[in-house]
Amino acid sequence: MGTVFSFDVRGGDPGAVRAAVDEAVAGLHRVDEVFSTYREDSQIALLQRGELTVEECDPEVAEVLELAAEAERLSNGWFSTSYGGRLDPTGIVKGWAVERAARRLAAVPGVSGVSVNGGGDVQLLGVPGAQRPWRVGVSDPLRPGGLAAVISAAGVDELAVATSGTAERGAHIVDPRTGRSAVTDLVAVTVVGPRLTWADCWATAAFAMGSREGLAWLESLPGVEALLITAGDEVRCTGGLAARLG
Repeated sequence: MGTVFSFDVRGGDPGAVRAAVDEAVAGLHRVDEVFSTYREDSQIALLQRGELTVEECDPEVAEVLELAAEAERLSNGWFSTSYGGRLDPTGIVKGWAVERAARRLAAVPGVSGVSVNGGGDVQLLGVPGAQRPWRVGVSDPLRPGGLAAVISAAGVDELAVATSGTAERGAHIVDPRTGRSAVTDLVAVTVVGPRLTWADCWATAAFAMGSREGLAWLESLPGVEALLITAGDEVRCTGGLAARLG
């Protein structure tokens, strides 16, 4: 997927954990093969060209496209996998794949905590140790090497942190209304929620909306908190984010 993945698994038999990590890595490579928009032979590319139907693809393709359709509905069209006649599910695939890998690892007997990080988008499950919650640093897009916040998973068994912005990859987020790069006052949106599948989508959609509309929409989503940073170095947060800082 053009990025770095890391795994942190606490507890469990080392041999079983190693096997599960190997399985998770193989699964991520398979996701890349199926969903890549850069591979001419990926199922998404074949689907786009009309050489495959959804029914002929791996079952995961239908699953992801159904999730994407739900994300499009809940975001009033600000999240979309299609624009300009092109099918591109990459806005949801990474978050979904990371969450799926984390849940596979958490199912290993004896495992107490799992953290899977895919290019800065993180799914946390369980706890890393006694009285020590998972903590995730949010990079400051305007100060390389610095942190804008630290998110704590204290008191919850599931937490995801996803960021969309221009600091790492430039202007890559598309405005689905125009099919061109989204032009807003934002440089980064970080979304915190239970599941990375949705946090990834919501960060992308909110970035395309801009700070005012994006913040208002994120406030309306149950169980979701967010941190938005504008190009003018203004920080805007949802009302409940403070409870997740630590």
